[in-house]
Amino acid sequence: MTDRAFVVVRAGALTTVQDRGRSGHAHMGVPRSGALDPDAAALANRLVGNGVEAAVLETTLAGCAVRPRCAVTVAVGGAPCRVSVDGRPVAWGAAVRVEAGAVLEVGGAERGVRSYVAFAGGVAAGPVLGSRSTDLLSGLGPAPLADGMVLPLGAAPPPGTARYEVAPWRGVPEEVVLRVRLGPRDDWFTAGALRTFGTGAYRVSSASNRVGLRLEGPPLERARAGELPSEGMVLGAVQVPPDGRPVVFLADHPTTGGYPVVGVVREADLAVAAQAAPGTRVRFVRVG
Repeated sequence: MTDRAFVVVRAGALTTVQDRGRSGHAHMGVPRSGALDPDAAALANRLVGNGVEAAVLETTLAGCAVRPRCAVTVAVGGAPCRVSVDGRPVAWGAAVRVEAGAVLEVGGAERGVRSYVAFAGGVAAGPVLGSRSTDLLSGLGPAPLADGMVLPLGAAPPPGTARYEVAPWRGVPEEVVLRVRLGPRDDWFTAGALRTFGTGAYRVSSASNRVGLRLEGPPLERARAGELPSEGMVLGAVQVPPDGRPVVFLADHPTTGGYPVVGVVREADLAVAAQAAPGTRVRFVRVG
């Protein structure tokens, strides 16, 4: 077992390959995709000596387990979780050496939603439109991990490129505050709905995924009936479907849509939004 690859022993609830995404293709109907918590993915990459653009595994809530076919340095970051090698506990947020044939077990998220597994050399799945990211909406990129799948690893980085860092993680507060700029279709909602949007208590729905953070809470009443012709959608757009409950678009969002967008969340706030587990309180704060 000397080839640079790993076998998926346990795929978990949803584990995908992610990198920095494939920006610049929205005109073809292709969203950016990429790691939902890019800072956490970049830190895990630095810990094993990779560039920040290297592809990693993104787990969702339940973790995963893999068996490398070669000795490889690995780091697990993002949502804190238990990490073990052949049943022996090892450090989360630090570089760990995993020998060929050993099983790296990434446990369920203890806080947050998504953990990141970086391998020295990166996950070398074939790129599509310049990215190795799995896009759940369009189906581009490698398929979500399944038990028994084999994925290649890239060439190991030169010795001395790994960085020792304390692994800071912002965590998820009890109430996530999302800064939002109103528009472009805030005029489709009543004045009362806009007040509710800025003061209402929302919670993350279990129906949330990489496409969007779905929220439960007070519906937003429309001032106008009917539907819009499809128009462009951006990362962080807060779309309001007919039930009136906001959906915050994340990395795998559609590039067009016909429901009105009441506002757009600042991109800097989307990582903590993506780490908010079902039931987490969410509040919107209007910014100029």
